[in-house]
Amino acid sequence: MTLSPRISLHFNGQCEAAFKFYARCFGGKVVFMLRWGDSPMAKEAPPEWGQKILHGRITVGDTDLIGADALPQQYEQPKGFSVLLNMDDPVDAKRLFHALAENGTVRWHGGLVDQFGVPWEINCGEAQ
Repeated sequence: MTLSPRISLHFNGQCEAAFKFYARCFGGKVVFMLRWGDSPMAKEAPPEWGQKILHGRITVGDTDLIGADALPQQYEQPKGFSVLLNMDDPVDAKRLFHALAENGTVRWHGGLVDQFGVPWEINCGEAQ
């Protein structure tokens, strides 16, 4: 058996900014953004939430990163997990770590919480 879980990151109104930031960091592309106000679920969101993201997707290579702005009463700060990135190139791993740590908090060697509250771990083997 091979587990390959997909995660959906939830934000407190910062999904669009986070996804643009991640697209820059990862060299990916924001390929989809559905706003609350443009969706069939618009009536469930507060009026000021209309421009927030109900569903967004970034593509990095052949991998997708999914996320959304949770409704204010449903948002919970991420805890109890980290998004683990396994990297092959130590130089690229270091670059990505520093990019994600911008305005965030370094927790330990290879671990950080970015400026949007998402915990990350960067793992890289030794240079050959």
